Amino acid sequence: MTIRSLFPTRVYTARLRPGGSLALDRRLLAECHQLRADDAAGRRWSIENYHGGYTSYGSVSRVQTVSPTFAALERKLDGHVARFARSLAFDLKDRALAMTDCWVNIMPRRVAHGLHLHPLSSISGTYYLATPPGAPGLKLEDPRLERMMAAPPRRAGARGDLGPWVVIPARAGTLVLFESWLRHEVPANRVAGERVSVSFNYSWF
Repeated sequence: MTIRSLFPTRVYTARLRPGGSLALDRRLLAECHQLRADDAAGRRWSIENYHGGYTSYGSVSRVQTVSPTFAALERKLDGHVARFARSLAFDLKDRALAMTDCWVNIMPRRVAHGLHLHPLSSISGTYYLATPPGAPGLKLEDPRLERMMAAPPRRAGARGDLGPWVVIPARAGTLVLFESWLRHEVPANRVAGERVSVSFNYSWF
């Protein structure tokens, strides 16, 4: 008898730098809060689309092109994205992956981010800047769920990679990378502190 695991869904997690990146993180966090204060268009967009929170997705979605601090983050992320792409066996000899989008997310208490994916991108990810104890992680969906097949539920205690959802904890200074087709969400923040992250897309076309 042979049982094979086919078509793996890979998720990459790492510290931005092995020795830490506290100085950069402090500058990034300060700019996130300053952007929220300055970005009237983003605040208006968030009222309609990110209830109770703030995101620059609808206003300043390429913040790496206007901020040297976020450009520095992009340079550090490039190496991680390249390593993840190699693990996926992407053929990039004729065209490199490049960051196309980068935006800020600030989630106060009770704010959630509904189930979604990132169309027209190759690799997406999040870098965490502030994650108070108890802040929600990134909830990843089994790609088979949307096929609506008649699969029985999994037994309690089943191996994590066999379940319908996997939650990647949110930890400040840590980044998560995944292929952009993977649906994901962030459950409601149930703690008083703000969960602050930077999300981004890389594409090869």
